[in-house]
Amino acid sequence: MIYLDFEKPIEELADKLTKAKELADIDNLDTTKIISDIEEKILKTKKNIYNNLSPWQKVQVSRHPQRPYSLDYINAITDGDFIELHGDRGVKDDKAMIGGWGTIGKQTVMFIGQQKGRDTKERQFRNFGMANPEGYRKALRLMKLAEKFKKPVITLIDTPGAFPGLEAEERGQGEAIARNILEMSRLKTPIICVIIGEGASGGALGIGVGDHIVMLNNSWYSVISPENCSTILWRSWDYKETAADSLKLTAKEMKALGLVDKIIEEPIGGAHTNKDEIFKKVKKEINLSIKNLSEISSSNLVNKRMDKFANMGVVKEK
Repeated sequence: MIYLDFEKPIEELADKLTKAKELADIDNLDTTKIISDIEEKILKTKKNIYNNLSPWQKVQVSRHPQRPYSLDYINAITDGDFIELHGDRGVKDDKAMIGGWGTIGKQTVMFIGQQKGRDTKERQFRNFGMANPEGYRKALRLMKLAEKFKKPVITLIDTPGAFPGLEAEERGQGEAIARNILEMSRLKTPIICVIIGEGASGGALGIGVGDHIVMLNNSWYSVISPENCSTILWRSWDYKETAADSLKLTAKEMKALGLVDKIIEEPIGGAHTNKDEIFKKVKKEINLSIKNLSEISSSNLVNKRMDKFANMGVVKEK
């Protein structure tokens, strides 16, 4: 298990638990009571820490290297029949953006999501989850395919942002994201968006326009990352915690602002501590959303979606 800086008290207790179990194995001692007490302390400490996380600490949890990524969710909640589709039919296949057909129960859906890597080699292969223009154009191609066959679209959002390289700008990064926002707003099939980790800037919004938007409670959603915000305002990363507080990027704050529809609670300690539990919760929410949205006609679906986003940020003055 990898522990974050603020999880040191949990790590220390976990080390004590390991030693107590080793003593029982090596010296044949009865450490049942000691083990039980330590486990109780670990749970109590986890609850105390995770019920009082700061916005910056939530950002750290969203980036935990053991946190489940898009393909983990897809493989867990489908019936093992996920078929990945590749390419934008223009430039290449962007490995940072994945998508394809899968079934949840008896319902066929189109999955689209950003994919990060576990080790250095895979992170480079996936470009750290930062899609190029061809990634967003691939995503749009798959959305149109889902619309053609009248199948729901499920997007899994987890990116530090769209790739900011020169070549990406030359190939029309801004246009690709803007085109996705336009086309998703009028797509005649249900769209369910799940923010599973980082939801940064246009990179997230490029697959983030939907009828039902869900956030995991340790994920974040913002126009900019805390580090980049700190760099722009204070010329240093040292104020990233202040920036995280000011950006109002947590799930609770997004829900209060009306930018997301529902929060999915993660296991105490984060999604990576009990993956089966979070997979079940996400699958249940997707199934419920599909059922509710399938009862709405395509024309009403588009109108409701446009109204939903048009009303975001509206302020009534007294």
